[in-house]
Formats: sequence, C-alpha cells, structure tokens
Amino acid sequence: MKKSLLTIALLSSLSTAVLAHQAGDILVRGGATSVNPDSENAAVLLSGADSTMSLSVDDNTQLGLNLVYFYDSNWAVELLAATPFTHDVTIYDPNAVLGVDGAKLAEVTHLPPTLSALYYIDMNSAFKPYVGVGINYTHFFNEEFEAAPKSLGLTNLKLDGSFGFAVQLGADYEIDENWSVNFSARYIDISTDATFDVAGDNIGKAKVDVDPMVYSLMVGYKF
Repeated sequence: MKKSLLTIALLSSLSTAVLAHQAGDILVRGGATSVNPDSENAAVLLSGADSTMSLSVDDNTQLGLNLVYFYDSNWAVELLAATPFTHDVTIYDPNAVLGVDGAKLAEVTHLPPTLSALYYIDMNSAFKPYVGVGINYTHFFNEEFEAAPKSLGLTNLKLDGSFGFAVQLGADYEIDENWSVNFSARYIDISTDATFDVAGDNIGKAKVDVDPMVYSLMVGYKF
C-alpha cells in the first residue's frame, strides 16, 4: 500500500514537472483575435466648431499571433501580432449636414502590435491563468471614404498613430507537454485624431477613442 502511494506521488510529481514552464521556453500561439472598439460615438468638429455629427467604429476579427518567452515558471514576455484589422466607420448625421445619417462613411485598416509582461498565477496544474500589462502602438493605414461620401466632396481621410497601455487576463490549458489552448481578454488604450477634407478644405476633425476589448482564442505550441 505504501509503495503504491509512493508511486502515485512520484508520477504526480513528474507530471507537474512536465507541465511546468521553464526558463527559456518559447510558446507560439495562433488563432482568432477579435477587436471590439468602445461603443461610444466620437463627435465631429467642422472648421473647429461642434457639429451634430458623430462617428462609430465596428468590430473585426482576424488571425492573431502570439510569441511568448518565459524567464522562469511565473514570468514571461509576450508579443501580440495579427493580420491587419479593417473596420467600417459609420457616420451619424441627424441634421442632414452631409445627408448620410447612419451610413457607412469609410473603411480604415490598422495593426496594433502589443508587448506585455505576463505573470502566471498557478503553475501546479494543466490550467495556467495569468495577468499581463504592456504597451501598444497602433498604426492606421488605407483610410478610404466610400463612394457616396466622396461624391459629397469628402476626401483625404487620415488617422494618426496611437501609443497606449494594455492590460489583460488569460489562461493556457495544456493538452500535453507541447500543445495548449489559450483564451485571453485585454483592454487596449487606443486614441486617434481623424481628419478629412470637405470640398478641398481641411475642416473635418474627430477625436476617436477606439479603446477596444480584444478577445483571443488560440492554439499554442511550446518549444
């Protein structure tokens, strides 16, 4: 009976040792990442004055990629990357200033690489929750008005790049020594100034607080 208990204890110890992360481990993840911007609309200024118009940005899901490097069993650094996200921008124009209320105004594309420090809370089982904090840089490009707004003289849409902080909660579930499933939810501080021309004059401006929740469901492989 004692030998049986000792054998079980040894096997359990070996299993935990296999599952524990080690310094120098590299974890590569890939899967779906969804960017869900803040639902509040951004007010639009025309020639520096308030207007009744506002903008909103919709959700988008793309292929997300993570690279995680472990300094020890608890601490790691993570780089979040993804294929470019493309969002529809909707304009609300209740007083028909431009005559395009509730219509798709434009499309914008961005890349939001995020570098984070992770702390793994529990390393004694296959379920490994963690918390993270980091910094984000979002680069916007391919900003393009739809045909209808263009016909009204709206051109030259530009969105500035954004630096901001990021916080997250996540967890890995290890299937075996190498493979795992990951879920994470993070908040990223993304704010940008949007400008555009109306009939050739640079008179349109909006401060857009994108501030999205970013959700990822991924499969990981540890080297």
